[in-house]
Amino acid sequence: MTLVNVKIEGVPYQVESGLTILEAAKACGYEIPSLCAFNHGECNQGSCRVCLVEATGARGLVASCVYPVSEGMEIRISTPKATEARRRSVELLLSNHNQNCQQCDKNGKCELLHVAKITGAREGAFAGVHSETYLDELAPGLIRDTSKCILCGRCIARCSNAHGLGILGFENRGFRTFVSPAENRSFADSPCIQCGQCVNVCPTGALMEHSEIAKVDAALKAGKHVVIQAAPAVRAALGEEFGYPVGTPVTGKMIAAMRRLGFERVYDVNFGADLTIMEEGTELLHRITNGGVLPMITSCSPGWINYAEYNYGDLLDHLSSCKSPHQMQGAVIKSYWAEQKGYDPKDVFVVSVMPCVAKKFERQREQMNVNGIDDVDAVITTRELARMIKRAGIIFNRLPDEEWDGDIMGDYTGAAVIFGVTGGVMEAALRTVYFKLTGSEYGRIAFEEVRGHDAGIREASLDINGTVVNVAIASGMKSAKVLLDEIREGKSKYHFIEIMGCPGGCINGGGQPYVRPVFLPNEDDNILDTYKEKRAKALYSEDERQVVRQSHNNPQIVELYEKFLGEPNSHKAHELLHTTYAAREGFNDIKK
Repeated sequence: MTLVNVKIEGVPYQVESGLTILEAAKACGYEIPSLCAFNHGECNQGSCRVCLVEATGARGLVASCVYPVSEGMEIRISTPKATEARRRSVELLLSNHNQNCQQCDKNGKCELLHVAKITGAREGAFAGVHSETYLDELAPGLIRDTSKCILCGRCIARCSNAHGLGILGFENRGFRTFVSPAENRSFADSPCIQCGQCVNVCPTGALMEHSEIAKVDAALKAGKHVVIQAAPAVRAALGEEFGYPVGTPVTGKMIAAMRRLGFERVYDVNFGADLTIMEEGTELLHRITNGGVLPMITSCSPGWINYAEYNYGDLLDHLSSCKSPHQMQGAVIKSYWAEQKGYDPKDVFVVSVMPCVAKKFERQREQMNVNGIDDVDAVITTRELARMIKRAGIIFNRLPDEEWDGDIMGDYTGAAVIFGVTGGVMEAALRTVYFKLTGSEYGRIAFEEVRGHDAGIREASLDINGTVVNVAIASGMKSAKVLLDEIREGKSKYHFIEIMGCPGGCINGGGQPYVRPVFLPNEDDNILDTYKEKRAKALYSEDERQVVRQSHNNPQIVELYEKFLGEPNSHKAHELLHTTYAAREGFNDIKK
């Protein structure tokens, strides 16, 4: 590592060569106001001019986020010229910004307001005509409001970096510039996979999830039998909305909060995850032993399913036909559970709490119903659940730790919990496939070979009682594309592939709490590098605490098959728990 000598505010420091002024200042204990670095690292254009400083060797003020340090450089952050320039930059952004902050879902997490406060920006400092704006509310998962966009480009970079896609881009030039899908199309008319990663990095409310809280409120008011179910990744992140350290599991308090919101039953989607493993594991074994289409690819992630239908319509027979866990569980609630309770399925309203924005799209697919009755009626994100809890005046950290409702579908295993982490579905399936092939449990329980929280590709080759099973795991579509192209070219060596839409899996879903260091003062400076690992650890630790850690040993799953479904992959199971896919160009299978 090569060091260079610099001075910051007259104090000498040695910093790593190649750093930007912004990075070097941070390393030396100075935080220059900015809208890009130390937030998500997805923008390096220097276009917002919020981080301007004076530096020797430069002509005038420079954007510290893109300007590199050099030997002997003297950097001045707090001169009148620099502080005034930063204030003016923010005021210019505010002058073309829709400031209906009271109604904005980003209120309290808006980075533009954060730097406005730091720089002392004045409201109405620049008055004039606003750019023409556009509001896109047509897609099931996402809303785009250009009146709040500051043209930072983070969303554009995120779509490209995570998925290799270019759904969003800059349209027009100068004062008429805005961010949108090509030709200012709606998200609903573009090959957007609805993952919500762009929402996660947007510094303002220009990109948001399509809220379904009002729909839930209406069902509660109408006296429906409203059942709520929460995905495993939600418990690993919800606490962040209430001041808990990143990665703190808050399962018990989350249950208590949902119960106090008035839901008739509070269930864990982990039951549905165990059910998914029974169906998916059996499907994989049938394909391996009967010469079926291989590799088989998991189907739990709706963002990944969207990507496959748009870009790899010729490979859809490789996808498992299993619905995702919350859709499976919704179908069971509206059939077996409703039957046991003596309820008309039409009077049962199922709410899923998901870490994922694409689940809002998934629940509306025409295939996600049985006999005309939707499996799931509303999807709210982890963030939306937090809003409901806060709105109700519930003091989260004072809640007792309560247990899930245990009737019919209250049991779950450790295998189900890890569904929220990339590699978790694969590991859970392998625990059951191992048992099916050998007749005994896998001694170590954990398949460490398939673990890891980073985006990319991991692979393993496992000898299970003489049957070699080659597996691969990918998260983020940029990584998935490599594996899919191998299949298309006839070069794939794998039997089973797990693909998750969001890098790192559901723990990093588009509906999870925002990770913004500026709003997390008690976290370390490297939280953007560690938050996925911390959330993953919360799920792996819950897996380790479970007495039963294999899906096929869940007693209520066994009972469900004995009393209702018959056996995995039975006719009844296919009717309720399996689905189909179709190549498409737009969201034509959404119910209008």
